[in-house]
Amino acid sequence: MDMPSNIANTSKSYVNELYVMRNVEGMSSLTVVIPTFKERDNVVEMAMAIRKEYPEFKVLFMDDNSNDGSKEAIDALNDPLTQMIVRDPAKRGLAASVLQGFLEADTDYAMCMDCDFQHPLSALKGIKDRMDAGADLCVGVRYSRKIMGFKRAFGSRVVEAFCKIFFVLHRRPITKDMMSGLFAIRCDKFQPVIEKNWNSFELEGWKVLMDLCKYTDFKIKIDYEMYHFNSREVGESHLNPKVPIMTFHQLWGFGKILAKMLCKMYGINYREMYPNE
Repeated sequence: MDMPSNIANTSKSYVNELYVMRNVEGMSSLTVVIPTFKERDNVVEMAMAIRKEYPEFKVLFMDDNSNDGSKEAIDALNDPLTQMIVRDPAKRGLAASVLQGFLEADTDYAMCMDCDFQHPLSALKGIKDRMDAGADLCVGVRYSRKIMGFKRAFGSRVVEAFCKIFFVLHRRPITKDMMSGLFAIRCDKFQPVIEKNWNSFELEGWKVLMDLCKYTDFKIKIDYEMYHFNSREVGESHLNPKVPIMTFHQLWGFGKILAKMLCKMYGINYREMYPNE
């Protein structure tokens, strides 16, 4: 696929203005992991924005085989600290992308965030500072979810409260925002958890933080960074009715019963989603 002239020109300027003067390769202690699928309109802008604001951060895009030119656009930046890994198309899934990205990280910390600019870049500094202060897990907490729309925001709150009950009953860590997509982990604490429980994770699901807490059976230090959730600037949301189904499916035995009920409600074949059960 040919590279659009505007991206090519931007890439040249980016290399000349940023890397020649501010190349800090070897100093990185944090990898920003960004799951993507058909986000070509966002990836270059996101990469450049993060690297300009935080030149010591690594940026790792985990792409679900978009085949839309995203990989070529990132490669054209010629940035040693920015990379896109194109994942196996037979193993697509947001959670799988994030978790694999966490395993790929060779830094002290790994942070997950979206590629649609709903997570403000200003929040990354506070999260990094809290990790440096000793947190094992730092979660970005939204001041408000109203920007999601009343129905979705209300549903998110109700589902989260319901989920927390099960986590308390199973003596697992809970956070102020279990549904957050902006959070950072200490790699030496969580990479073994991911490796040990890979086949048990909801790999096609969306609630990665919740799944990580589910399989964390030891005490961790949790800290928080408050932030204002932004509206999506470019592209479309990939949310669909399977999101609540997979979320409930993460809640042990009773949660699977609820997931089956939701499948019937939405006309979705539960056995197709979970053929091994």
